[in-house]
Amino acid sequence: MPFVHSRGARIHWKLEGEGGAPALVLLNSIGTDMDLWDPLLPALRARHALLRIDTLGHGASDAPEGDYAMAELADDVFAAMDAAGIQRAAVAGVSLGGMIAMEMALAQPGRVERVALVCTSATMDRAAWQARVEMVREQGMAAIAGLAMGRFLSPGFIAAQPAVAATIRRQLLSMDPAGYAGCAAAIRDMDLADRIAAIACPALVVTGNEDTSTPWTGHGEHLAGRIPGARHVALPAAHLATLEAPQALAEALTSFLDD
Repeated sequence: MPFVHSRGARIHWKLEGEGGAPALVLLNSIGTDMDLWDPLLPALRARHALLRIDTLGHGASDAPEGDYAMAELADDVFAAMDAAGIQRAAVAGVSLGGMIAMEMALAQPGRVERVALVCTSATMDRAAWQARVEMVREQGMAAIAGLAMGRFLSPGFIAAQPAVAATIRRQLLSMDPAGYAGCAAAIRDMDLADRIAAIACPALVVTGNEDTSTPWTGHGEHLAGRIPGARHVALPAAHLATLEAPQALAEALTSFLDD
């Protein structure tokens, strides 16, 4: 299992596909790990070398105590790219992963070819995320599991795919609270809203028609309106579009990346 050390923490990464193919970095949402992208791997692996990463605090990566920062999470991805021998790549991220992708495009534009921003935002309710940080640190993951699951997946999907929903819930509950709280603090403190107009690479904004966390109104529209030349695609999904609409998302990503 490959790890890279970044700022004293171990970051778990995995590289798949043909080595000479165009590189695509896939980033997970808060509360999930790199497996979030599993339904899309067959379609994406056929065209790209795929680098998946467990964001700090998630999956097999370390979960240090304290607040994390978006710039630090971006540095972790660049460290994983270095370890995998990737100089430049397209980056696709869900939720927190999309926020990290935007930070990467701003911090080191020469290394980011394109960004696909899936069910994400550049501005979130600071007070709400501060409340999550405090709740998780004081009461553990069970305190926010119901709230998170109600936003992750639509009721229709949960009814149709109870095993998938149960897997996501189990994964959420088994997280180290320090990792969730650290990344929640990064979301709370992010300063992307007034900076994203400087993103110079091609961008795709993907929203879910049933997403109550980062819907088009107030979130996707902000990204599409501020990032120069950004395209927009709406999918029939809640927040975790990789699970609810994998085929439609794979088609949207492939079209964007191959253009």
